[in-house]
Amino acid sequence: MKAAFYERNQAIRIGEAERGAPGAGEIEIEVAYCGICGTDVGIYHGKMDWRVTASQIMGHEMSGVVGSVGEGVTGFAAGDRVTVMPLDPCGECPTCRAGYDHICENLKFLGIDTPGAFQERWIVPAHTVRRLPEDLPLSRAALIEPLAVACHDVRLAELAPNDLAVVLGGGPIGTLIALVARQAGARVIVSEINPYREQHLEALGLEAVDPRAVDLPALVEESSEGAGADVVFEATGHPSAAEMMTRLPKARGLIVAVGIFAKPPEIDLFQFFWRELRLCGARVYENRDFDQAIELAASGDLPLDRLISDIYSLDELKKGLDLMSTGGDVMKILVQCGDRA
Repeated sequence: MKAAFYERNQAIRIGEAERGAPGAGEIEIEVAYCGICGTDVGIYHGKMDWRVTASQIMGHEMSGVVGSVGEGVTGFAAGDRVTVMPLDPCGECPTCRAGYDHICENLKFLGIDTPGAFQERWIVPAHTVRRLPEDLPLSRAALIEPLAVACHDVRLAELAPNDLAVVLGGGPIGTLIALVARQAGARVIVSEINPYREQHLEALGLEAVDPRAVDLPALVEESSEGAGADVVFEATGHPSAAEMMTRLPKARGLIVAVGIFAKPPEIDLFQFFWRELRLCGARVYENRDFDQAIELAASGDLPLDRLISDIYSLDELKKGLDLMSTGGDVMKILVQCGDRA
């Protein structure tokens, strides 16, 4: 079968991989689509070589159809339409025992710590597989994993109707956070410096501003009658956003840290003291978030299809990674991995 291998130094090799059979407790999936994630882009640029080996198959934002099941697997059969919640916790560490297995101390993330979905057939633990509604297009279903991230972030924010939410960063995750927050009844402002993405956000009916052209703290103050934002989502991982995020919340407001920072940023801790701000980390998702993402994707209430900029073949994965690396006129690129699309 065909697969795409990360060979380090921004090299992607398209080649043949041995097709195995699912073992006990495993499911083989015929992959339809796999989205290119920001994590995949980081791996491609060598930022995770300490964790990802050469000749690794990346990819985890996927949809497909069950090809076969291993011994002991129940509830799934060949032909079932599925996606994967790509977390494989140990179940034994103190964090797992406390009920937070999504941030397990020994977590294996499928597509990073194990082979991923940029291949025609993918074998995964059965506990990671989630059934899809029959009427949900497989292209849209490939957005469920990043949508689950947004569902988790918004749930942790405990947004109430008419709350003011500010999202710093209008990339795929920031846009999904904004859409889920709006679905929850919040008023949303998105800060984004990329003109294409700013226009894309506006086309989705979201209020988007370039913080280099607009006084964002003044806009938030005006929009909140002087109070400040109820919740700020930091979704860039950029030092400038870390500086901005403390200037926007109301007294006792909440900052949800979503972006991944390569280096510890400078943060104005005085504002946490002065205004009794709260900071909440948000990493991946839990089962309930994944379930909500499937329901939202199937409902059609969110314009998810409009986030898909293009669909490439598996042979074009490097082209897609290069385009996503530019941060230019692109939101989400899907890769068609097999003939189940």
